[in-house]
Amino acid sequence: MRKRTVTALTIAVTTASVAAASAQTGPDFGYHKVRAGVPKHTAHFSVTSPDLAHGRFPAASYSDSFGCTGGNVPPRLHWSGAPAATKSFAVTMFDRDAPTGSGFWHWSVRNLPATAAAVPSDAATGVNDAGTASYLGPCPPAGDGPHQYTITVLALDVPDAGVPATASPAMASFAMGSHVIATARITATAAS
Repeated sequence: MRKRTVTALTIAVTTASVAAASAQTGPDFGYHKVRAGVPKHTAHFSVTSPDLAHGRFPAASYSDSFGCTGGNVPPRLHWSGAPAATKSFAVTMFDRDAPTGSGFWHWSVRNLPATAAAVPSDAATGVNDAGTASYLGPCPPAGDGPHQYTITVLALDVPDAGVPATASPAMASFAMGSHVIATARITATAAS
């Protein structure tokens, strides 16, 4: 086995490398920009929620797992003004602040009819990032600070984007992406 010799030059180079790495990561360590799944020029329509009127989730909408004791009740949404060419809607909820390196999809609803103006209670829900076919409420890790959750209603130009029920939210978003003709977004905050 070869013996290592530590010199003042080794210490200086190591210190400089650590300082450079710290400067690169800075206060944004762990965060990176995620590519938008919808082109910037896409049209917009309106979505509101009586449950998110103050920009925060009510206790009932929080998760009932990961250390939270909410009821996993999805927030009520109402949308209007979608383009006449809309053939169906989809709804997603994404936490870009999740400590995963890729965010966390909490909700994925697809194939809502073009006549829908809200998510019906019997809507077909796709799989979320926890692997369940349901709404999973927010539950930021203790000490992690508030997280922002983006709920997006997508107006699609097809009645069915052909996304299998078991498809991951990322795969579903990819499959629906080329069919999005308009979006409506609402952002709400949750804290541990």
